[in-house]
Amino acid sequence: MANIRDLRLRITSVGNIQKITGAMEMVATTKLRRFQTVAVEAKPYTEGIEELIRGLSATVDSDPSAAGDSAPLFANGVEGKPLGILFVGSDRGLCGAYNSMVGKRLDAAIAGLQGEYALYVVGRKAMAHAERMGYPVTQYLEDFNLEKMTFAEAASISSMLVAEFRKGNLSGVSVCFTRFVSMMRYVPEIGSFLPIAEDSSEVVSEAADVILEPSAPKVMGSIVPRYLETRIYHALLESITSEYASRRFAMTNATEAAGDMKTEITREYNRARQQKITSEILEIVSGAEAL
Repeated sequence: MANIRDLRLRITSVGNIQKITGAMEMVATTKLRRFQTVAVEAKPYTEGIEELIRGLSATVDSDPSAAGDSAPLFANGVEGKPLGILFVGSDRGLCGAYNSMVGKRLDAAIAGLQGEYALYVVGRKAMAHAERMGYPVTQYLEDFNLEKMTFAEAASISSMLVAEFRKGNLSGVSVCFTRFVSMMRYVPEIGSFLPIAEDSSEVVSEAADVILEPSAPKVMGSIVPRYLETRIYHALLESITSEYASRRFAMTNATEAAGDMKTEITREYNRARQQKITSEILEIVSGAEAL
């Protein structure tokens, strides 16, 4: 059994850890609520513009000239060129299984590819995973900060990927990120970004019957870039929201575990202290009897 002094030091140490994880839990909860609010408020717009574009893609399919300058974004990329993958992870750790989950999703996607790929990485932990797995990285967006991200910064990533696709350097583009579902559920997934796919469902295809003013090419030329920028922004927003949801959950578990450990060590400390007191009493009694 450990001595009383060591047990007292362990109680203090575990108590300090509990305070730190508790503080991190509070910070994570505050930031989670902020990002969650933004993500929830942005979701209707994202879904609305996505539904509109997928519906109008039927018009482009029948008349490519209707898309104007955006027509190449609806067509398949150059065959034989690598698939561009935007891989989104976190900059910091202590967020549970968040990074390992999205990393495994990327691993599965790469394992299933027939051809080459070009990896674009956001987040230090994502970069560390790519290096650990030996994946060649085309570009590491080192200066991009998810927490301080603005729509304009997200739009710049979209513009970069679109430019590479237009040049014929990529056969397509996919985004590997973590979709935020709820405070307790966040799902890593990889979705197609380019080319823009046509939705052939009857409900959505009704959008193809609308009249576009002043002209279809001008309307599509304005809507399509904003649609792509919005998709990237929302994917990044859901990723940072999922990261803090995972961090909050991890810190909650760590705080509770520290509390349980502190309780157990305190019990051991009390037993050791009681044993010492009992031993001292017996020594006093034995000494008195000897007199």
